[in-house]
Amino acid sequence: MASNSFRESKRGRHAQANHDVGDFNCSLKELRSLMELRGPEGITRIQECYGDVQGLCTRLKTSPIDGLGGHADDIARRKEEFGQNVIPPKKPKTFLQLVWEALQDVTLIILEVAAIISLGLSFYRPPDAERENCGKAAGGVEDEGEADTGWIEGAAILLSVVCVVLVTAFNDWSKEKQFRGLQSRIEQEQKFTVVRGGQVIQIHVAEIVVGDVAQVKYGDLLPADGVLIQGNDLKIDESSLTGESDHVKKTLDNDPMLLSGTHVMEGSGKILITAVGVNSQTGWCRRGDAAPKHQPTKEGKVCAPGEVDQISGADRQSSRLSQFVIIKDIFLFHCVHSYPFTCPGLFMSGLTVIILITLFMVDTFWIQGLPWVADCTPIYIQFCVKFFIIGVTVLVVAVPEGLPLAVTISLAYSVKKMMKDNNLVRHLDACETMGNATAICSDKTGTLTMNRMTVVQAYLGDRHYRVVPEPDLIPGKVLDLLIMGIGVNCAYTSKIMSPEKEGGLPRQVGNKTECALLGFALDLRRDYMTIRNEVPEEKLFKVYTFNSVRKSMSTVLKNADGSYRMFSKGASEILLKKCCKIMTANGEAKVFKSRDRDDVVKKVIEPMASEGLRTICLAYRDFPPADGEPDWENETDILTGLTCLCVVGIEDPVRPEVPDAIKRCQRAGITVRMVTGDNINTARAIASKCGILQPGDDFLCIDGKEFNRRIRNELGEIEQERIDKIWPKLRVLARSSPTDKHTLVKGIMDSTVQEPRQVVAVTGDGTNDGPALKKADVGFAMGIAGTDVAKEASDIILTDDNFSSIVKAVMWGRNVYDSISKFLQFQLTVNVVAVIVAFTGACITQDSPLKAVQMLWVNLIMDTFASLALATEPPTESLLLRKPYGRNKPLISRTMMKNILGHAVYQLTIIFTLLFAGEQMFDIDSGRYAPLHAPPSEHYTIVFNTFVMMQLFNEINARKIHGERNVFDGIFKNMIFCSIVFGTFVIQIVIVQFGGKPFSCVCLTIDQWLWCVFLGFGCLLWGQVVTTVPTSRLKFLKSAGHGTQQEEIPEEELEEMEDLDEIDHAEMEMRRGQVLWCRGLGRIQTQIRVVNAFRDTMSPYEGLETPESRNSIHNFMTTPEFRIEDSEPQIPLIDDTEGEDDAPTKRNAAQTLPPHSKLATLPSSPNQNNNAVDMVIPLHKESPKISGNPESAVLPACPGSPLNSLETSL
Repeated sequence: MASNSFRESKRGRHAQANHDVGDFNCSLKELRSLMELRGPEGITRIQECYGDVQGLCTRLKTSPIDGLGGHADDIARRKEEFGQNVIPPKKPKTFLQLVWEALQDVTLIILEVAAIISLGLSFYRPPDAERENCGKAAGGVEDEGEADTGWIEGAAILLSVVCVVLVTAFNDWSKEKQFRGLQSRIEQEQKFTVVRGGQVIQIHVAEIVVGDVAQVKYGDLLPADGVLIQGNDLKIDESSLTGESDHVKKTLDNDPMLLSGTHVMEGSGKILITAVGVNSQTGWCRRGDAAPKHQPTKEGKVCAPGEVDQISGADRQSSRLSQFVIIKDIFLFHCVHSYPFTCPGLFMSGLTVIILITLFMVDTFWIQGLPWVADCTPIYIQFCVKFFIIGVTVLVVAVPEGLPLAVTISLAYSVKKMMKDNNLVRHLDACETMGNATAICSDKTGTLTMNRMTVVQAYLGDRHYRVVPEPDLIPGKVLDLLIMGIGVNCAYTSKIMSPEKEGGLPRQVGNKTECALLGFALDLRRDYMTIRNEVPEEKLFKVYTFNSVRKSMSTVLKNADGSYRMFSKGASEILLKKCCKIMTANGEAKVFKSRDRDDVVKKVIEPMASEGLRTICLAYRDFPPADGEPDWENETDILTGLTCLCVVGIEDPVRPEVPDAIKRCQRAGITVRMVTGDNINTARAIASKCGILQPGDDFLCIDGKEFNRRIRNELGEIEQERIDKIWPKLRVLARSSPTDKHTLVKGIMDSTVQEPRQVVAVTGDGTNDGPALKKADVGFAMGIAGTDVAKEASDIILTDDNFSSIVKAVMWGRNVYDSISKFLQFQLTVNVVAVIVAFTGACITQDSPLKAVQMLWVNLIMDTFASLALATEPPTESLLLRKPYGRNKPLISRTMMKNILGHAVYQLTIIFTLLFAGEQMFDIDSGRYAPLHAPPSEHYTIVFNTFVMMQLFNEINARKIHGERNVFDGIFKNMIFCSIVFGTFVIQIVIVQFGGKPFSCVCLTIDQWLWCVFLGFGCLLWGQVVTTVPTSRLKFLKSAGHGTQQEEIPEEELEEMEDLDEIDHAEMEMRRGQVLWCRGLGRIQTQIRVVNAFRDTMSPYEGLETPESRNSIHNFMTTPEFRIEDSEPQIPLIDDTEGEDDAPTKRNAAQTLPPHSKLATLPSSPNQNNNAVDMVIPLHKESPKISGNPESAVLPACPGSPLNSLETSL
């Protein structure tokens, strides 16, 4: 334990220097050399040059007690003299650099070269007499005027390439700008606590200057270098700079040097800032050119230029952008290269070129029988270049290079919107990963609860008070000890402030549990600040700070007579075990035996905990001078023999929005587990209030001790098989340590008992939560209560510490996944159609129906515009109605493949019909077999225009990927989509009507335009036909991809889906239709038998179904499920999502089938008026056990006559 290492002197208290006179007595170089020293060397330098830390403060014109005065001119002068606390980020790439990078694309380079060759050869003219010897395709004299414009095509291709490059560069620039904005937002969130003008305030990290006195505490990430002024049990993790994982104790006597980029792992204290920004140790390592030679990086190597990214800690604060970009690039690489589109594209483009050249050679030199003429060689080369350009355009369209752009836009858009939903995303890939989360391990305090704690019950003087007692009821001696203990044994950074608004609640600053105790002192009408003024922090003799191992905090005071008094507070059941006495109602201490302790636990602590209260024990101990100086390092002896003062119950209300958020998570297939350090009874009560535990659920609620007993073998080793027996049913883990949380997370992630592997999200706020946050697939840190260490280890920061924000993150994550799938569905449809049209058309007509410039325009529609339109779809609540996809589900599901192939069939049919019969349909000249420099034709313009129109309408179809019929649902909520579709349509009009030769287009008439739009609109109608076809009927699609994994579907639904791979709306509608027919026939038969019963005056039930098995039409309309025997397994309706955690029994098991009926029906309503509202059947709750008689399992029948039965049926 490190003792309080600062002893106040009168000179130090009044050492505030005149900041307006004279220069600083320390140079930047002097301070820099000081901070390069460690341990005894640093102490020696301070003693030789300054005398002590007080002397250094005097030289820097600051006070160790009151800090800087905070005057603006003084702060500005310090920034000018010693630098700002900012490490400049890496200079962003200029727009020209991004243009140059975009030009490196291989396909664009090939197009550029081919276009330049085509442009040069287009100016060559063979002699007119010999032109006919070059073949029919070269054209005749009548085409000479058109030949003069042959250069336009090559120039248009070059211009298109320039447009593509500029658009790509602009997209990269905007992405870079968004990432810079994200980096700026993160930096703005970072604040640090300093003392200025005697007031403790929080300022932005960039505003810290040399001479500031900063308060450091458990969990902080040090933003600058400093020298320790006063410390309590301070331990620092310097692994980010030295590579050593052991925590380093910091004391004035041992090692007072604290470095930027290191983490405070234990304790608290004050430091004098001596170096900031590029002059700090982390800044030196970043600069690399002049780093201290002995300063190693994380890998143990000396800092050098180019190794900046290896530095962690504060360095990460200014280099997170590079982390984002690296993660993004890796993520995009996997996205693009997961689908081998490039090889088929290369094959098709190469095959197209070979076939075109072969057909040209055969036609010219064999069919036409023309000899080789030297003057025609440039013409032949022009043809080859033209064919080559066609092949390259096939390649451009075949490869979905827009996928990285779609992923990036979707992620960037989601990240920007998630900020408004209180999710600050640090790692972009976490955004998409969160959409597939199957488990959330959540903290309790602040996340599920409001983190505004109040003492509401107390056990004082052998009496349990259900409300805070009046001070008169408490013995004076006990009250004095209680207030003294609360005042000095709570961190001095914790305090109760006046409310911001008149009539509001007081503000709680610092640790909320300590604020509850300080509020308790105020409720007892005593001022804790009086105690703190009498005993300032510097006079505390010894502080044992709270950590996850101790689960308590103790502060030692030295009395004037040489004795010591220690105040302790901590978890009640732990601290009571260390108490041997307890204060009574008369203010005297009596012996506290184990039997008495059991009574207190049973009668006080457990009732408090069962009400959801956190129980804290307050105790003290005296050390008489006669016993000599205690061994303060021996905690076991020190923290024993305590006298219990009181036990308080602290209320932390559940956030009102949390129960609904947890219900939405459970409905979405996500299991929520509470992992807390609180008492197991408190945890169970809060879990029940939140909805994590439901009455009658067969789930586990255990504490850390029991958890470790179950998962470890006889040798104390953790076994995965043992964890696998616990975690599926575990819902609450109480009194857990950070190690327990890490073990649980790792056990769930490594488990193979459920396939696919679980995707785990974890929330954490403490320094020791770092390992669990890093281990989890997605780590959430608390933005308000979280430490810097936890934030540094996390992927997403919850700026409001609210669990409901996690649900929003799930929704956005699923939306990212679906947005990418939507884009893929659209782009692959265009890919398939464009490649087949270009390849088939070129092979048959020796020319591509879609020209190179037109292909580049189509590619622009596919890539940039479609990315913007489909990747910016806002999320909807329906995303939370499905189960997580799992880790191994491909982006292209079978339903998507059905849509891609279905729409491709329609588009290919239309295009080929127009290509080979369009001239007859529209009574125009054919555009097939045109010479080399022939003018654009109406025929091919109609083909091109219809193709683009079909893509525009198919873009609307692509908004739905699960077979939904209403593709317009929510379309006007996405104005980006509407704007892009409308803008593309307008540009297409301009291209067709005014594009002319560069775009190979001619003006079309109104009638032709209407036909093109009508054929494009047909995509929407055809989409309804494709949607109607159930995916399960298309067995051949299995090879193209599989749908939802069986493990992603609840067991009760699996029983009804035996042969079905994927849930799609067409299948549901078909099932619904079949059931309606069967129910209708069954009802008609029932009614006929009822009429016959009356006619023949038969017994009321003779020849009829029993009343128990009949349903009214009202009941049918309110019944979400039904079963038909001897029919195929059906898919539950989409709203059958409740009760998924119930026992996996068959649904409606109690509704057995009468022997003479094929229709299993639900019991009829006891309501004689057949009011559908009264028909409430707990479909998903466990049914009563079925006896031997099948009719005994149903609900009691309502008495009725055949008339009543007829009325019910009707």
